[in-house]
Amino acid sequence: MANIIPSGWREVAATGAAQREIATLALLDEALPADYTVYHGVHWTRVQQGVSAYGDIDFIVLAPDGKLLLIEQKSGFLSETADGLVAQYRGQPRAVATALARTVQTLRARFARGGGELAIEYLLYCPDYHVRQPLGAGLDPARIVDAARRVQLPQVVQALLPAGEPGALRGRVERFLNNELELAPDPSALVGMAGTMVTRLSGGLASWARQLEFAPFRLRVQGTAGSGKTQLALAEFRAALDAGLTPFYVCYNRPLADHVRRLVPEGGRVATFHQLCDSYLRERGAVPDYADPAVWQRLEDALLSGALPDHWRCDVLIVDEGQDFSPAWRDAVLRLPWPAARTLWLEDPLQNLYGRPPLALAGWVTLHANSNFRSPRQVVDMLLRLGQETDAPRVEAASPFLGADVAYYVYPDGDVEQLHEQTKHAITACLAAGFARQDIALVSFHGREHSQLLRLDRLGPHTLRSFTGDYDAFGSPLMRHGELLAESVYRFKGQAAPAVIFTEIDFQDFDERAWRKLFVGMTRAKLKLVLVMSETAAVRLAERV
Repeated sequence: MANIIPSGWREVAATGAAQREIATLALLDEALPADYTVYHGVHWTRVQQGVSAYGDIDFIVLAPDGKLLLIEQKSGFLSETADGLVAQYRGQPRAVATALARTVQTLRARFARGGGELAIEYLLYCPDYHVRQPLGAGLDPARIVDAARRVQLPQVVQALLPAGEPGALRGRVERFLNNELELAPDPSALVGMAGTMVTRLSGGLASWARQLEFAPFRLRVQGTAGSGKTQLALAEFRAALDAGLTPFYVCYNRPLADHVRRLVPEGGRVATFHQLCDSYLRERGAVPDYADPAVWQRLEDALLSGALPDHWRCDVLIVDEGQDFSPAWRDAVLRLPWPAARTLWLEDPLQNLYGRPPLALAGWVTLHANSNFRSPRQVVDMLLRLGQETDAPRVEAASPFLGADVAYYVYPDGDVEQLHEQTKHAITACLAAGFARQDIALVSFHGREHSQLLRLDRLGPHTLRSFTGDYDAFGSPLMRHGELLAESVYRFKGQAAPAVIFTEIDFQDFDERAWRKLFVGMTRAKLKLVLVMSETAAVRLAERV
């Protein structure tokens, strides 16, 4: 397989001309040897030039000996005129031969400024058009690959650009092309693309899980991170509202509840278990005292044993993060649905960070979803190499994105100053890669009480938006104001970000609890993952991998 620069082209959703370019890349990638390099411009930062790598050139093939072949692809219809082949460019006719010759001359002249001569061949590729008069096209017929022989493109490329012997010229040409083409991924474009593609893929669970029929409808979904559990919950909630029914969504984690509340229409209830208990108590005239350590037990007891008026019953109940619920919480929330209600219990045993035993749900139908569509494949592959420490089904990497290599920063055990410094380096690396601050999440391996980062207002030049540890009179967590989100792995469970800096990774023994925390934190990343870890933790990870 050829070396394709930039990478990531297989993962993009393309239409029109870009779709045809991707098909060409696939053809070249599969047929050319590994010592050939193909430069392209599909969906990358030179958007002012469409999908071209350079001017009108769509692909530049570099042979091992440093010689180049420029490929101009013209999809669709061409005109054969007295002046040769003509293509429409932004509504204006353009002679193909003239444009190709101009580009060849320009590249030769620019390379010559540094001394030396650039050997360049050229090729016109028109996969949709049969050239009727090759001799009148204005180009050497041997350098035209039309629809009649499009499958022969790789063979023609190698005939025009034989491998030759590797030499010093190739290195010079590579440096020249890297400077000249400026082809680099555009993270801002990829962020939106990733969100669209992952939502579409993981939404499959919502489509077929909702087609199941059985009565009473009690469905337990054991789905791994990124399998589409949230999409299923949203689909159930919206469908209930559309049908004039009352849906309840109940989860463990406050940030997740707030996130879901922003995504669903008005109506029904969206709350954590304790928010639900709080509302129930206040409706009965009792105001919870959150300064009292026993308040949480009183909240739980109230919903578990109190009378339920009709407006506290629901037609659809969705319980999310079910692996974190206790038996008492289970019994309390399962009082809420009417006997004929649809009830869904969503959970991921691998994200059980509190060591709670699996709950019994007698008589429920269980559905397993083991494909992770959200996390880059490199992240899932790394987790699998670390070794899954439970009896849960093996996770499958199903993301359309390979992702960048996982980056590592290591600090001496117990050295808080170096922890801060390495985390700042990780933030700088994400910003330098083109991610905006709102696309980056700083996730601590520890809870807030044991974290050296989550108590800070700022880290170097970066202000942090994090939970203070205090609550207002209504039980809502109070947050610091900052540009960069900083959360514990416990609170960020159920959410994700394009770039995740998983920091303060520090453990002595690689046990099941450490693996689960790594699994939760690492699978929060959609595109880029950076690990900041102690020396001991780094050694333990290296031993496993």
